[in-house]
Amino acid sequence: MSNDDRIDRARKVYRQAVYGGDTSALAEAERGLDAVEADAALARGLILHARFQNAPADAGSPPAEDPAELPLFERALELYQALGDPRGEAEALFWIGCLHQFIRRDDETAVPFLERSCQLAAQTGDRPTRSEALRHLGIAAHKAGRLDEAREHLEESSRLRREFGALPGVASNMIGLAYIAAAQDRRADALATLDEAHAIAHAHDAHAIVRHIEQARTQL
Repeated sequence: MSNDDRIDRARKVYRQAVYGGDTSALAEAERGLDAVEADAALARGLILHARFQNAPADAGSPPAEDPAELPLFERALELYQALGDPRGEAEALFWIGCLHQFIRRDDETAVPFLERSCQLAAQTGDRPTRSEALRHLGIAAHKAGRLDEAREHLEESSRLRREFGALPGVASNMIGLAYIAAAQDRRADALATLDEAHAIAHAHDAHAIVRHIEQARTQL
C-alpha cells in the first residue's frame, strides 16, 4: 500500500467512524499513518543531510549540523521498530550512524548503528542499505588503520552496487579504495582505480563524484 493509499484509507475510516459508528478500523488506519510519518521523517532527514553535504564551509570550518536532522532519523527508527518493519529500521539505523560519522566525526558512536543496519539489511535482502552500511564501516576501518578490513568492506559494497546498478556509488567507493591502495604503497593501483572511477562517474553525469576524484588525484 502506498502512502497516498494509507492517507485515503485513514479518511475513509474516519467517515465510517463518524457517520456509521464503526470504529473497528481506527487502529489499523493509525498504523498506516505511522508508516507514512516514518517515511516522511526519513525523507526529510535526507533533505537536511543533502543540504549539509552541499553547504560551503565558512572560513575553513565545516558547515553547521541542522539540529532537526538526527531527531528525524530517530523518529523514523522509533516508528519502524513499532511497526515491525526491519527494512525501514535498517535504513534509519544507517542514517543515524552516517550522521554520527560524517557530520559529527564520531566513529565510536556511529559503528554500532552501522553494524546493526548492515545485519538487518542482509536479513531483509535490502542491498542498497547494506551497501551503504558496508561503505561507511569501511570508512571507519580505514580511519582506524585497518586497511585490509576497509578494502574488504568497500569491495563488497561495490559488488552490491554493481548488482543493482548504482554505478556512481561504485565510483564513489573506488575513491576510498584508491586511498587505501596508496596507504598500502600500491600507487599504480591507486591511480588506475581513480582512472576507472572517473570514467564511470563521467559516463553517469556524477559531477560531484568527478570533483572528489580530481581532489583525490592531487592528494595521492
